[in-house]
Amino acid sequence: MSHPWLAAALRYAANGWPVFMLGRTKRPLGNCANCPKDNAPGAHDPQACRCLTCHGFYAASRDPLTIRRMLNFEPRGMLAIRTGAASGLVGVDVDPAKGGMASLTQLIARGMTPPTRYVVTGSGGLHLYYRHPGPHVKVPSTNGKLAPGIDIKADGGYLAAPPSVHPDTRRPYAWADDQAPITEVAPPLLTWCLTPDPRPAQRPASRPTHITTGGGAISYPDRLMDTLLARISEAPDGRRRVTLYGCARGAARIVAAGHLTGTAAFDLLVAACDRAGWPPAKSTPNAIRDGFAVEGVHL
Repeated sequence: MSHPWLAAALRYAANGWPVFMLGRTKRPLGNCANCPKDNAPGAHDPQACRCLTCHGFYAASRDPLTIRRMLNFEPRGMLAIRTGAASGLVGVDVDPAKGGMASLTQLIARGMTPPTRYVVTGSGGLHLYYRHPGPHVKVPSTNGKLAPGIDIKADGGYLAAPPSVHPDTRRPYAWADDQAPITEVAPPLLTWCLTPDPRPAQRPASRPTHITTGGGAISYPDRLMDTLLARISEAPDGRRRVTLYGCARGAARIVAAGHLTGTAAFDLLVAACDRAGWPPAKSTPNAIRDGFAVEGVHL
């Protein structure tokens, strides 16, 4: 007798989505005795490991025979889909218990989470599925960093998949409409995912006259601002708006720390675009304001 989730698992695999088995508590199964944890003595490449369920999402497979063996090995576990470039998926995990629904409303207003195929989770939350930009881009997974109750499940992540049953509520995960299109990840969300937290530059630099030295937790705001302005001058044509948005977010953090006024930061960013020879465009100030707004800075 086949496992009741086999048809769903094989359908995901046919979509190009590698699947694997979790335990009964949404946690990856433990490694076998022959598979030490990463960085432990005797550790090996988890992606190359041939064990059925070791190393969490690295065990995910699209091979029908392997999937059948996984389900038989852990018949009471939960089915999961590996996210990231391996499946071509970026997931937005909305947890209502942590304020995720209110956060989602704000993200929708910012254009970060357009309509797409989604799952209603066993806890009453949502899993929004978007198309990953491709193997040339690493989209990191984050927990609660974007907004309260919002996790990003991309490279290095996974999502529990229908028809798994939630371990606490005993309600199944279910597609709202499994024929709905999966939308490309929105540029503002992708930009946020790819923008690292600004770090003080290590090279000495002159301090712009607009920047003060008091307040906040940024040790070298002048160096940080110089680094952000330098990124603008180095941005290639196809990455200009994305770069400017990310730099605006970094500048907004300097503003929020009390080292710089919002107007001065805006002017410095616009001037950097002018020096770099960017053609005048309505999108330039919009990108700056969008970056400021995400960090809670409004002109």
